[in-house]
Amino acid sequence: MKRLHLHVSVPDIEPAIAFYSTLFDAPPSVVKHDYAKWMLEDPRVNLAISSRARATGIDHVGVQVDSARELAELATRLKAAGSTTFDQEATTCCYARSDKSWVTDTAGVRWETFFTHGEATAYGEDEVLPAPAKAACC
Repeated sequence: MKRLHLHVSVPDIEPAIAFYSTLFDAPPSVVKHDYAKWMLEDPRVNLAISSRARATGIDHVGVQVDSARELAELATRLKAAGSTTFDQEATTCCYARSDKSWVTDTAGVRWETFFTHGEATAYGEDEVLPAPAKAACC
């Protein structure tokens, strides 16, 4: 079963943990000095926050899947729709080991489809995604 993923960059992790814990009436399932994650069933979402060096606000959205097969299906659909994906295998990010396929939508929003297959002791970093090609004017 797929789960919606949202990653929000926050200026200060502690007040953000308090806010989202109150909003969802649940503590985070993972807490680090710069990161927290809620794996909620209602709503079915993987909400992650971090105080990393990106601009505050929505960092990216995504779909978490339960298997490598589901990840391949999503990446195949994106490619069939004409989207260019940026694929990563066995990458470390957000204190987890995952395989990922990234795409930027038509509004410039970064979407991550991923299958997590282990934990990591370091936050890690995602590679910078290539900028989407801009359409020629006129």
